[in-house]
Amino acid sequence: MIHASALQQYLDFAYIVAVVLFILSLKWLSSPRTARWGVIGGEIGAALAVGATLYNPELVQYKWIIIPLIIGAGVGIPLGMVKMTAVPQRTALSHAFGAASAAMIGIAEYYVNTAHLTRFEMGEIALEVIIGSLTFTGSLIAAGKLQEILPQRPIVYRGQNIVSLAILAAALALAVVLVVNPVQAALFPAMVGIALVFGIMLVTPIGGADMPTVISLLNSYAGFSAALLGFVLNSKVLVVAGALDGSSGFILSVIMCKAMNRSFTNVMFGAFGQVQAGGAKEKEDRIVRSATAEEAASILEAANKVVIVPGYGMAVAQAQHKVRELYDTLTKRGVDVQFAIHPVAGRMPGHMNVLLAEADVPYDHLKEMDDINGDFPQVDVALVIGANDVTNPAAKTDKSSPIYGMPVLDVEKSHTVMVIKRSMNPGFAGIDNPLYYMDNTLMLFGDAKAFVSNIVKELGGAH
Repeated sequence: MIHASALQQYLDFAYIVAVVLFILSLKWLSSPRTARWGVIGGEIGAALAVGATLYNPELVQYKWIIIPLIIGAGVGIPLGMVKMTAVPQRTALSHAFGAASAAMIGIAEYYVNTAHLTRFEMGEIALEVIIGSLTFTGSLIAAGKLQEILPQRPIVYRGQNIVSLAILAAALALAVVLVVNPVQAALFPAMVGIALVFGIMLVTPIGGADMPTVISLLNSYAGFSAALLGFVLNSKVLVVAGALDGSSGFILSVIMCKAMNRSFTNVMFGAFGQVQAGGAKEKEDRIVRSATAEEAASILEAANKVVIVPGYGMAVAQAQHKVRELYDTLTKRGVDVQFAIHPVAGRMPGHMNVLLAEADVPYDHLKEMDDINGDFPQVDVALVIGANDVTNPAAKTDKSSPIYGMPVLDVEKSHTVMVIKRSMNPGFAGIDNPLYYMDNTLMLFGDAKAFVSNIVKELGGAH
């Protein structure tokens, strides 16, 4: 039988290995070539941390651990098997569950140890529960918007930001009162309830265009909540894992905001994405040129260089495999085909990369916006598949546009632009795209998967 001190050393070593694997996992995930190792490393690290915790000699009863594990597996396995198009909302739900777990453990710690809590410990619990609670409801709202159960447009009213911040201030004020006197148990559920309401009010005014940033920010909140829970439970591995999750999510949010040339305050409180009024007569006066799949195939066949620009429309239509077929067909004909990836295309960070990777599109043909923008003047055809706001030239020319200053893909500089789109409706930002009315643009109206499939058929029968 292993001596208690020796067992503790083994457990500590397992925790250290787990922490190292978490750090390496983040490092490996930063590159497509090592991303699989990143996933595997993270899984092994989590398994080690959980296993070491379950083997802790302080645990005397496993009933209330095994039952939730079975229930969690029953919920988690179906969630993990969703279609790739549902990954953004599944990710938001994961953040909600993680935050709810952290909040509930913090609540339990408060009620179990109310009479013995120091002010510092009460402060840790209060912050952890507030962040966990607002992240829980905020993530549920984000998932609802992504699933289109809730309106994707911002829901706003006059003085909304003042009301929201006042609610947050009320939760923090109750936290301060509890820190001063932790035994005022009647105030604790009020603090939790107000934090839950604030989470709803925080995300409801945010439009679908900002969901990628919101998801990464909610991921950050969930991580920081877990880190604070680690302090509450005196779990070093939870502190480190939560801090890694929180800091990486925050850094990613900063990168996303930079990609849109917008600030955090604008993303969180700017109600970006409201449909812009007016301009109907101007639209009527502009000419839209459309083309058939046969015409599009002829243009692509004659091209030397083609750049495909994927967007959320490709994800909705699940057209990534047909896009891969188009890539293969054109490549066999000697056409140089590249993919232009905007940092905020889709509804979650890296959404387009994940979809194209699922279809086995070679990663070395996926080019970031900064790397490919200079090539568009030499591109024969830019094929835009369901991407709206990230290709909108108004971001560079129209100072009155809500997206003015946002870096976009310079597709309009290509010799020919072809846009696959169901209709002329605006994208997430709720604004019209002048690209669709340019002389070198052809609109290919229809479902992305069906239209790309028809183009492939036409190319296959060209000879």
